[in-house]
Amino acid sequence: MDNDEEEVEQMELMHAFLALQYLVASINFVCALFVVFMHVALENPRPRFTIARSPHPFRIQLDNLNKLFKGNESYCFDQLRLTKAAFMTLCTMTRSVGLSDSRYVVLEEKLAMFMSTLAHHKKNRVIKYDFTRSGHTVLLALIRLHGVLFKAPKPIPANCTDERWKWFQNCLGALDGTYINVRVAATDKPRYRTRKGEIATNVLGVCAPDTQFIYVLPGWEGSASDSRILRDDVTRQHGLRVPTGHYYLVDAGYTNGEGFLAPYRGQRYHLSTWRHGRTPTSPQEFFNMKHASARNVVERTFGILKARWAILRSHSYFPIWTQCHIITACCLLHNFITREMPNDPFAQVNDNQQEAHETEEDEFIDVVEPTNQWSEWRTTLATQMFNEWQANRAHGNFT
Repeated sequence: MDNDEEEVEQMELMHAFLALQYLVASINFVCALFVVFMHVALENPRPRFTIARSPHPFRIQLDNLNKLFKGNESYCFDQLRLTKAAFMTLCTMTRSVGLSDSRYVVLEEKLAMFMSTLAHHKKNRVIKYDFTRSGHTVLLALIRLHGVLFKAPKPIPANCTDERWKWFQNCLGALDGTYINVRVAATDKPRYRTRKGEIATNVLGVCAPDTQFIYVLPGWEGSASDSRILRDDVTRQHGLRVPTGHYYLVDAGYTNGEGFLAPYRGQRYHLSTWRHGRTPTSPQEFFNMKHASARNVVERTFGILKARWAILRSHSYFPIWTQCHIITACCLLHNFITREMPNDPFAQVNDNQQEAHETEEDEFIDVVEPTNQWSEWRTTLATQMFNEWQANRAHGNFT
């Protein structure tokens, strides 16, 4: 019995000794690995700035967002062209059309990156550095908001009191074209070259009297004329819709035809002509003066748009189809800002520098051609406007 107990004790001692040897060998192996690692590290040292890491890997991103959301109002506006309240409203709207947080990037950061790109025309690599993120955008999400952000046209009522628009009953707004520089393939440059030699797209813009966009069509080559673009657009399935009996104001570069009221050619027109106390001497001149005053809304709107978004003032490096989406997105954001920010500084600066829903049963105009009936109506309207103006002047009203 005693022999058996001694054998058990010997076996236990042997097992303990083997375990101790295994532990010592493991420690020696780990120490050897550590020595090798330190040798390699000393032979190939990394730059010092990569050694000290922040305990919070997303601190830089959070700091950027906090500057926008918790800083002063002017900083947020300077960076994103939006107030903090308007920015949060836009975040809610983009969530409603499917944009969401990803694993490492919250929606607010995606939107801030995109708005900063538009406002300051920063390159993707600069945005990545500022936000320490990859180049996420919300471009397609904003395009999906076109049904909400584009303004539905409403005709000028008979009881309108706006001195610029009261003469144009049933008018829906004004339209014009503007050039925005783009970058295209070398083979396409001749088609996109304007008369001034710039490579640009000719953008058709339609504005309501309150400077909101009703319709935008980017993408046409810079060599295309405004009238050609309009004639093609009204025939498209999803092009500009003009209900019969309504019209838009256009400049002399367009045809005076049904749905599109142009000024008289060969008569004084531009607003600068009527400064310094000059007065019209004929119905045609008075018509042109009032027409220019009202139609100027589309030129003011384009001015605000380009002043707000730096990406529209110079060439971008995106494909042409992406550039067209960017133009549309900028117009949609312009409408959003006009609604959410009544005291928009860009609109005020631009003003200082310058002096009804459709239904399926409506009939629409699908041709832009001059007609005797439309010309006679314009003559009748001009005569009526001039006679009313003279009558008001006789009673001491000089509007």
